[in-house]
Amino acid sequence: MTSLSDAVADRLAEPALFTALVDDAAVFPPGDAPLAVAVRRHRLHRRSPYAAAVGALLVPAAAANDLLALLDGGDPLRVAVVARPGTPSGEVAAALALLGSRDDVRVAGAELGWTSAWRDASFGVPLSLEVPRGDLQPAALADLASPASDSPPVQAKFRTGAMAGWPWPDERELAAFIRGAVDHDLGFKLTGGLHHAVRGSWDGQEQHGLLNVITAVRWALNGEDVDELVPLLAERDPAVLVPQVVRMSAADVAVVRAFFTAYGCCEVTDPLRELTALGLVEGPK
Repeated sequence: MTSLSDAVADRLAEPALFTALVDDAAVFPPGDAPLAVAVRRHRLHRRSPYAAAVGALLVPAAAANDLLALLDGGDPLRVAVVARPGTPSGEVAAALALLGSRDDVRVAGAELGWTSAWRDASFGVPLSLEVPRGDLQPAALADLASPASDSPPVQAKFRTGAMAGWPWPDERELAAFIRGAVDHDLGFKLTGGLHHAVRGSWDGQEQHGLLNVITAVRWALNGEDVDELVPLLAERDPAVLVPQVVRMSAADVAVVRAFFTAYGCCEVTDPLRELTALGLVEGPK
């Protein structure tokens, strides 16, 4: 197995590949940072040399009032409102209305669980709807992809990390989700578990790799089926993945990012440090 230091790229990847890719999920497990700490650290991330790679601060819908109490009218804070599947849509709408009333907040979107009635609520912001796994997933993806001129922009969301009641989805399950989203011409974001650049096991826990996902999306767009995507997602050697990422042209990157729009990570510097060690970005050391 090649180490990160022995798999360093001969040049940086196309910068747009990682632009606004990592949403800041510091307040969510396993990070569980207090909201005040998360806001302070996010502002530091936004002023750092790697700021271009950092997306919105993810804030629970229930914490909207708490967030406003922490703001001082300074530079607008870009946030997305997050609610777990099953949260009443009215709670999300109330949080969006509250945050949208302030000049020191920029609401980038909302994330909540998919239901067949998702169009019944009017949120007025881009939506990321977390789809179920198993037999219901194809219907959910098809529903999200069906045209509706009066609805906001919408994309799918899929959880790649394990949590209570959600066992870790293996390579085949993730490959099937990616294949399904691409087949429906549907953008998506991921959440949970992508702390590392390359697929591996840490403290006995299996985790997907960011470069694996990027590579799998690239090949899914090239028409590869689930059976061909599984080995890409299972690859543990950075020396196999790094050259594929570096060879991606600006056009390749544009279409990959049109589908894989972002993912949430409770510590945004986790993946960025490894990408820096691999010579793919200029980021935190």
